[in-house]
Amino acid sequence: MARLLADLTPLRVSPAYRRLWIGNSLSAVGTQLTLVAVSLEVFHLTGSSLAVGMLGAFALVPLVVAGLYGGAVADHVDRRKLALASSSVLWLTAVLIAAQAWLGLESVWVLYVLVAVHSGASGINQPTRGAIIPALVGLKLLPAANALNMMTFSVAMMVGPLFAGVLVAQVGYAWTYSVDVVTFLAALYAVWRLPSLPPQRQEGADSAEPVESAGVRRRVGWGSVVEGFRFLGSRPNLRMTFIADIVAMATAFPRALLPAIGAVVLDGGEAAVGILLAAMALGAFLTGLFSGPLTRIVRHGAAVYWSIVAWGLSVAGFGVVVYLAARAGASGGEPQNYLWVAAAFLALAGCADSVSSVFRNTILQSATPDHLRGRLQGVFIVVVAGGPRVGEMLTGGAAELLTEPVTLMAGGVLCVLGVSTLMRWQPGFLKYDSRHPVP
Repeated sequence: MARLLADLTPLRVSPAYRRLWIGNSLSAVGTQLTLVAVSLEVFHLTGSSLAVGMLGAFALVPLVVAGLYGGAVADHVDRRKLALASSSVLWLTAVLIAAQAWLGLESVWVLYVLVAVHSGASGINQPTRGAIIPALVGLKLLPAANALNMMTFSVAMMVGPLFAGVLVAQVGYAWTYSVDVVTFLAALYAVWRLPSLPPQRQEGADSAEPVESAGVRRRVGWGSVVEGFRFLGSRPNLRMTFIADIVAMATAFPRALLPAIGAVVLDGGEAAVGILLAAMALGAFLTGLFSGPLTRIVRHGAAVYWSIVAWGLSVAGFGVVVYLAARAGASGGEPQNYLWVAAAFLALAGCADSVSSVFRNTILQSATPDHLRGRLQGVFIVVVAGGPRVGEMLTGGAAELLTEPVTLMAGGVLCVLGVSTLMRWQPGFLKYDSRHPVP
């Protein structure tokens, strides 16, 4: 059983990583509380789903811009200082969100601006923290560390929305936001305790030198961002981690269809929608909890491929269940009977997506030179944030023409065919071995 459970070695051997993981675990739940509560407050103030949807636009643009530029900055300065600065902005933004609720401002535009600032700071903070992890745990423990991080994220995605609804109903927005203000202090303390972490010219404890001492010109700007894209364009294995994920998300991301499926097709109302959303997060959590076997896999490229295939097949299977539920409803049956089977397929999809994420991030962190990790982590954040948005638009539009079940089944099949075509185009990715990381 111990071999199946998550490998806790990174927490045991690295006090700095342990503090960071605990701090991030607490702050992630608080952040999800705030994000959900903000959407509830905007709807409360406007009564408009469009106004709630605009939160996504105000969050996405700063995240993309800051993610790319922040990654470049992380490759030129002490990453501990940059993480501390961006974490401080995140905390101050949480304070201001709580303050507007305590003061009773009730201004949608204040919330839009604060969400944009929070998203921009997150765009700098996330790639910086991603570039820090290899220095704290070493390359060998990266899969275990990434699995632990994924477990934290999935717990926050499950617990945050649930607690947000309860807290807003029981104690109001101000107290709900204040929970985030308090819990984020743990993450801020963990970053403050980090050692100095300047970017290194090359790997190895004995041979690593700070970038500035290796004669590399300190140049922070969009030219540095372009330099990162040039490196990515010339490294097929790294490039494939991004392309494969874009294919998976663009063809088979089901979230935009869940409200209609849960409330209308399955006839389960908002509760059914919540169950379906939580099922994907549950799958991700179980992957992290039982991630022990993942740490013993060395063919990371093949693991990415098969996990994306499993994602596509799970989404297609979910589509089949939704089709059967729709037929049952049309013939006077009980479509609610299919809810838990549908949730099981989404849990499998969440599991597969988490495995893909663990190995894609591990390849990115281990095969990228340290002085470029920030920039490529920035691209990773943009793809992770932007890919699902593209998928939502495509599946939402397709459902208008094809219906939800057909869109899901077709999308799952296209996902499998698309990623298989990519492997035929670049078969070397399937041979990627973590013992000999080749970008």
